Amino acid sequence: MRLSSLADYAVVMMSAAARHCGGIARLNATLLSEETGVPLPTVQKLVSRLSAAGLIESTRGTGGGFRLSRPPAMISLADIIEAVEGPIALTSCVDGASQDCCVEQTCKVKPHWNAVNGAVRGALAGVSLASLSQTPVLQAPA
Repeated sequence: MRLSSLADYAVVMMSAAARHCGGIARLNATLLSEETGVPLPTVQKLVSRLSAAGLIESTRGTGGGFRLSRPPAMISLADIIEAVEGPIALTSCVDGASQDCCVEQTCKVKPHWNAVNGAVRGALAGVSLASLSQTPVLQAPA
């Protein structure tokens, strides 16, 4: 399992935004692009998706920009990934979309995929944006 580049960039951007959380000024896409190294068009695209998902608040015009819609501790890694990728679903058995699985009628694992998917989503939901935006403390080797 691997995140798309867009989801990865969204996590990087949101982490940077969280580090600015509490500042009076709003962030803008150019500043975020410069700080993170994510290309400006990608930042703009992700700001749109993250805003549509309710994770950031965006204001246009002079003095505009964006900021987190809630504290970083209240935004999870799962929230960010779902804003970009859609619902977390490890297999098509879980996402409810039409399936073209040739073993669907006889599959003995299908009833268990929801539990597996829930465990993965739960693990991602347990990681807050606040924890992702902190500078890691390096441990000295024992």
